[in-house]
Amino acid sequence: MDIFSAARSLSRPFAFERPDDATRLPIGARGLIGDGFSCALVRADGAIDWLCLPRFDSPAIFAALLDPERGGLTSITPAQLPFDSLQRYDPDTNVLETLLRVPGQGQVRLTDYMPWTDDSRASIHEIHRRIECREGDVELELIFDPRFGYGIDETSIEIAEHGLMARGSGGERLVAALSRPLDWRPREAGGMSARMRLRGGERRWMVLSWDAPQPEPIAAYRPYEHLRATRHAWREWSRTLQYDGPWRHHVMRSALALKLLIYARTGAVVAAPTASLPEWIGGTRNWDYRYSWTRDAALAIRAANLIGYEREAREFFHFVRDTLDHVPELGVMYTVEGQPVPEERVLDHLRGFRGSAPVRVGNAAKDQLQFDTAGTLLDAAFLYERFGGSLNLRVWRHLCAVLDTVNRRWREPDHGIWEPRNGPHHNVHSKLMSWLALDRGARLAPLFGGREAAVVWQQAAHEIRADLIARGTSPDGRYFVSRYDGTEPDAALLLIGTHGLVPADDPRVIETVRWVASELGEGPFIHRYRGEDGVGGQEGAFVLCGFWLAEALALAGDLEAAQGVFSAHAESGNHLGLLAEEIDPASGELLGNFPQAFSHLGLINAACRIDLGLRLRDEGSTKLPRMLLD
Repeated sequence: MDIFSAARSLSRPFAFERPDDATRLPIGARGLIGDGFSCALVRADGAIDWLCLPRFDSPAIFAALLDPERGGLTSITPAQLPFDSLQRYDPDTNVLETLLRVPGQGQVRLTDYMPWTDDSRASIHEIHRRIECREGDVELELIFDPRFGYGIDETSIEIAEHGLMARGSGGERLVAALSRPLDWRPREAGGMSARMRLRGGERRWMVLSWDAPQPEPIAAYRPYEHLRATRHAWREWSRTLQYDGPWRHHVMRSALALKLLIYARTGAVVAAPTASLPEWIGGTRNWDYRYSWTRDAALAIRAANLIGYEREAREFFHFVRDTLDHVPELGVMYTVEGQPVPEERVLDHLRGFRGSAPVRVGNAAKDQLQFDTAGTLLDAAFLYERFGGSLNLRVWRHLCAVLDTVNRRWREPDHGIWEPRNGPHHNVHSKLMSWLALDRGARLAPLFGGREAAVVWQQAAHEIRADLIARGTSPDGRYFVSRYDGTEPDAALLLIGTHGLVPADDPRVIETVRWVASELGEGPFIHRYRGEDGVGGQEGAFVLCGFWLAEALALAGDLEAAQGVFSAHAESGNHLGLLAEEIDPASGELLGNFPQAFSHLGLINAACRIDLGLRLRDEGSTKLPRMLLD
């Protein structure tokens, strides 16, 4: 049986007819593999064009994704054109398979994975690539062209007995070990290349190993054993999924993608494994997302608990908790080790994905004032407690400090959830989340004997609510607006009913949902906002906002519309089910950093919300699917 029959029925093959076809591929023409410390993107033609080692936010070794000439890559591709390819994941795993089909020659299957056991102490920082000729006689070209330090550092490559050794000027090392000797030659474009011919039934291995002293014989890397162990570990992990709704396949793939984005040593979830992929091709909205945002905490904890992954939810909360121990001032984002994010800088030597410059690493938004962060932190703590965790006094003291700050400063303007660069405003979403922080704090305080504090915080929450409704609605009071005394829509307004500021079926909420969908919608997709934000340039529709819309519709009782919006977004993923940050509504091309944790978290939460609504409807209930909001 052809194992790619399902893939053929679900997606078209990627066709490669000209030498530059691979560099013209869209962002989504890639699969993701990882080991709990970092991830690699595997392009549909068999090239790995993005890899940072030894962790997500380390300088890239392969960054051809951002510049085919200067970024560096490693590849295993057919030596002759044309050819086409299909990709799929081995079911319930993050083991990626790429089928390369060469007319008149035959077929080669690549199996790519990073050894993984779900043990934070067990990572070996390797990529294993199995090369199998399934039929015919196929000539392949192999390229090994690492560029340390985003291509800034000098890289030297030596030919060794069992492969290649690359060294960076800063002492970095990456080896490429091969199961058979090859005739490696320097490439004019950089790096080394070699040819390999395989006949039907023949197999070879290539192993990339970080910081190894030299390439060893392939048997020393135990690739067969690691492949079996990695498949088994992923399937054991997938088996604990607790979701049996109509979108189980999408939820499962989202869970697997999110697991790849968790830094095993601390439990931090990176927003994405990539940096500077454009929110519009040729545009300047290119940011580094290889860090962990505090605002992801509540979304991640809710999603993980809803589908049975309590340990991941608990570990992410512990990451935030432990980070506050040594960085008491609540931050917008942190490195995966809980440290301050590096200063933003531009890499002028890289031209950007398909010419989308500038290429940025680090993130200047770390210094912004974003009051919504406190709301997500307190909501995360509230959910942690509600899902069976137990907050300790040390954590509570940190939370009290955050709550006192919110109570003191909520009247100030801030930059808000979307991190614009045109100064602070009185953002309605930030006021909503300040209300949420104080509301959640007031509910938690009695657990620690803080009844007086609970009264103070609840009174402040009532004051924020009244202020928000008075100044954060349209002149006629029919719907909520993005800023105090403003007239513009904002997709974050979709969360007002979800968070319970007012009931989800309140006429003002329903009218807000209609208005946001009308003003920001493009088909079923939703833009974050319109207008100037200090950055400039066009952007796509925001995938997470679409899932927020689906949730808001479900909460309002319109399950048919909710399912339509949800399905459009769930099906907007790439050929493997991976979602980016944004999407071009006209073409369906994925945009922004990829894959995006926010998008997959939104999918899981919306799938569970709609599924609960469908079950309640089938049972004849009129109760709204609030899911632990009360």
